[in-house]
Parts: sequence; structure tokens; C-alpha cells
Amino acid sequence: MVKVGFIKLGNLGMSQVIDLVQDEIAAREGITTRVFGTGPKMDKETAASTEELKAWDPDFVVMISPNASAPGPKSARELWKDYPCIVVSDGPTKKDDRQALEDAGFGYIIMTVDPLIGAKTEFLDAVEMASFNSDAMKVLSTCGVVRLLQEELDAVTAQVDEGKSGADLELPHILAKPQKCIERAGFNNPYAKAKGLAALHMASKVAEVNMPACFILKEIEDVTLTAATGHELMRAASQLAIEAREIEKANDSVFRQPHSKKGFQLQKTKLYEKPQKV
Repeated sequence: MVKVGFIKLGNLGMSQVIDLVQDEIAAREGITTRVFGTGPKMDKETAASTEELKAWDPDFVVMISPNASAPGPKSARELWKDYPCIVVSDGPTKKDDRQALEDAGFGYIIMTVDPLIGAKTEFLDAVEMASFNSDAMKVLSTCGVVRLLQEELDAVTAQVDEGKSGADLELPHILAKPQKCIERAGFNNPYAKAKGLAALHMASKVAEVNMPACFILKEIEDVTLTAATGHELMRAASQLAIEAREIEKANDSVFRQPHSKKGFQLQKTKLYEKPQKV
């Protein structure tokens, strides 16, 4: 039985489903998961509580948070440095910072396409937060990010199945920019693929728009207009993702990759086909 621990510090778009992508219909055998979530908080004090998951003794850990260079995630990594640990975040994106993670023994999947929400009281309430995350999830799911996470985590799980453990596990080191993500999406129609890639590029730009609203601007009109702009950009990206999938549906060519009960990846494209082992 492979034991996979998930530590959620704060929230990214992918935080919503990252613990579900290896067992989407809860029928997979030989794998079990536990999640330690800290809600929206990701400070040092909150991160320290993640050590409680060690009592379960996972085979490897997936730690997801915004900005893995922030003090909270850094202190959490210090607690988990003796476990195989894959950092999933929207940063750091610089090569030297990513190399430092790798040199310290951590795997990473840095998703530049996971957008920054407009987190200012003048603009954001619970409804706006949920709406933004649903738009983000539409892009991340349709345009290749979910499948990238599924495949990379499956690869580590397979190594544990084969008897590897600890430092012997080969962890991913991926900077998941739009072009890399779209190649995992499985689009058959080139126009669908183009729409999906456009959606990913738009999602990548959301952080650039929202960052000043969150951390720089002070006047209420500047803050709210900028944050609203970032959220409208995310909404438009989600619509492109929907359009891309609708093209694939119209052609009966939606690529599906479910898990078998034994954990193998199966594949199909025609709706009435039976999934086959890869």
C-alpha cells in the first residue's frame, strides 16, 4: 500500500483537487492518501503544525502552497526534509531558486499558470473567491495541468510500488509553463489546442495584473479596478478552455485517461470506447 501525504498551505487553484487526481473515482487499490490542510493560512506558526502528519508515516509527501519561497512554506520544508517531498507551487520561477530546491533534495512542479487571486478586502469576498477558483480550475483541468500532476505523481507512486523508498525515489523537477502544460492536455484538434494554449497564457498573466492590487496600490479605485481586471481576465481564460473542450466533444475526440483499479493509466478518445491500458 502506497501512502501519499498531501500538505496544503494556503490555497492555489490546484489545491482543490491535487489529492484526488490519482484516484478520481475512489476505486483504485494499493494507494491511500491523507491530507493536512491549513486553510487559507500559510505562516510559520501554522506550517509548524504540519508535522502532525508524520505520525502517519507517508511514503512521500506533496506540499502545495502559493509562493514556495515564503517563510511559511520554507519552514514547512525544513520539517519535511527527511521525507521524499514534491513542492507544488506558483513560484519560485527563477532557475537558481529552483536549483536550490533540487539541491536540497526536493522535487518540484512550479506552475506559472496557476493564477494569483485579487486578495484585497476592498474587492474580494467569499463568493468572488469561489468564482475565481472555479474559473481557474476550468483552465487547469482542461488545458493539461491536472493531467501533468496526475502523470508525475503516478510515476512516483509506481516507484514505491517497485520497492524504492526515501532518497532512491526520482522526483519531478518541472517548470510548468503554458507550452509544457498544453502538451499534456491531449487535444486532437489544433484549434482546440490553440484555444487551450491561449487560456494558459492568459492565466499566467493574471498574476501580473493582480500583484499590484494585492501588494502595491493603495487607492480604493486603483485597487478594485485592477483586481477586477485580473478576475475578468481569468474569466475570459475559462471561457476559452470551455470552447476548446467543446471542439473536442463535437469531434468525439476528448482524450480521457482514467485509472484502473490496479492503478494503471487507461486511455480512450471516443465516448463509446472502453478505456484501454496504455
